Amino acid sequence: MTPPTWPKSALCSAFLGMFLVVGLAIAPAHAQATRTWVSGVGNDVNPCSRTAPCKTWAGAISKTAAGGEIDALDPGGFGALTITKSITLDGGGGQVASTLVSGTNAFTIAAAATDVVIVRNVRFNGLLNSVGPGLVGIQVNTAARVVIEKCDIFGFSTSGVSVIPSSGTVAVKIQETTINNSAAGVLAKPTGGATVNMLVDHSFIDANTGGGLRADGTGGGPVNVAINDSSLSLNGSNGVNGVSGASGNVNVDLTRVTLAKNSGAGVQANNGSGGTAQVTVGGSLLSNNGTAWSRVSSAALLSLGNNQVTGPAGTGPSGGLAPQ
Repeated sequence: MTPPTWPKSALCSAFLGMFLVVGLAIAPAHAQATRTWVSGVGNDVNPCSRTAPCKTWAGAISKTAAGGEIDALDPGGFGALTITKSITLDGGGGQVASTLVSGTNAFTIAAAATDVVIVRNVRFNGLLNSVGPGLVGIQVNTAARVVIEKCDIFGFSTSGVSVIPSSGTVAVKIQETTINNSAAGVLAKPTGGATVNMLVDHSFIDANTGGGLRADGTGGGPVNVAINDSSLSLNGSNGVNGVSGASGNVNVDLTRVTLAKNSGAGVQANNGSGGTAQVTVGGSLLSNNGTAWSRVSSAALLSLGNNQVTGPAGTGPSGGLAPQ
């Protein structure tokens, strides 16, 4: 019997159909997932799924879609990371999801000006007593918004959190976070006309040898900081320091804040080089600091009159308001 003859068009269709099926089977292997996973016993050659997790943040982020989320399955040290897109990293509550670094930053955020980055439930350890301790816990270079929530940042030699954009506006929220280091706790210092807007809420910026929080306009950009229901205590310099630059105006507002036993001032406002610096304090405790207040040059340091102040007063608030 003579075998059937297939028209060329039918053969072409069959081959095309076969290639499409093969292509569809391969495509998902290269697609980025919206949620990936890391584990202390994972491997970065894995697809970072829940049943085949990766070992590091860096291994997982390359397999996670922009706007997606990386979650930690179990305790582990997941390594340093540079973040260049919208992402959420969650270490999970009730376990030790850590980033331990020596001689470098733990996280560097260099995302687009429209990106949102959320870091939650992660411990950042700068290995303070090592030969070369870590530099910065979380450094923010560029992003639209950064949320740092329920994190512990300790042992870094430069600062716990540095926000140093050179363009645009960056909003940073630090919530329910503990920061203590061998240098500054939090530094907000935009350059080139960039703006930093920051909220610190229910956090502990304590025992930093270089001071608690510094809002610094000397780089040329404005800084606006609000701090509530938090502690900036036991620091080796000022608890809070607002320093203006020639064109970088600084505004810092504190309410229900504990500033205790800082070796410098509990609160300082300093017109450093021609701009304006204004710090307001209300409903707060300034307990036995080097001085409660420090007002430098023509800076505005304002009390709402409902603060509790003990120990040396220093250069009191301006604006005709009471020193308490």
